[in-house]
Amino acid sequence: MSIWTRISDALAALTKGEGLTAVFDRLKAPPERSVAFAIAVVALGAKMAKADGLVTRDEVTAFREVFRIAPEDEAGAARVFNLARQDVAGFEEYAMRIKGLFGQENESYCDLMEGLFHIAMADGEYHENEDRFLWRVAEIFGMSEAEFASMRARLVPDAEPDPYTILGVTPTTPIPEIRKAWRAQVRETHPDRMIARGVPEEAVQMAETRLIALNRAWEAINEKAEA
Repeated sequence: MSIWTRISDALAALTKGEGLTAVFDRLKAPPERSVAFAIAVVALGAKMAKADGLVTRDEVTAFREVFRIAPEDEAGAARVFNLARQDVAGFEEYAMRIKGLFGQENESYCDLMEGLFHIAMADGEYHENEDRFLWRVAEIFGMSEAEFASMRARLVPDAEPDPYTILGVTPTTPIPEIRKAWRAQVRETHPDRMIARGVPEEAVQMAETRLIALNRAWEAINEKAEA
């Protein structure tokens, strides 16, 4: 059974009156956590699609910023997005339910937020309303301003990204500590770790762009230190 069919079935329960709590309670354990992760990205992405006032965004194109979608699954992916839009729950309620599902697992929230950033950038622009939306979700997840800034620096190509911000350090942080931070983030970016956290296999392509950004940041800082 395609993950999109499983997601569609779960979201259909919401449209039939089953509450968020009941749906997410069924998705707490592996392998269904991957479904919960995808629902979180899709549902919050659907809510965010209106944040910049552009309600005509190509949903499947936005999905492709996060998920690999086979041609035969495109109709199912579009149905998932439409089901999420029909649900009356607000984005803050979704975010709080997701917080209850993943608890204190910070890496899972980073994965999820990264997916939302990709959807926000699907039309090539990053609107200030999307920024406010994403920061509010990050607040609910318990992310710090520094973590949010680091992610935004990696994923919003509005200017030359600051390598220190990307790695969550400062220019005064000792090089050994910066190296330690870089290695820790690279380690958490490994696809096996992401899948273990509940990221669907279809979405681990996010690790590719994340790893490139982390390595470029470290190289820039290290070259500056050696100069």
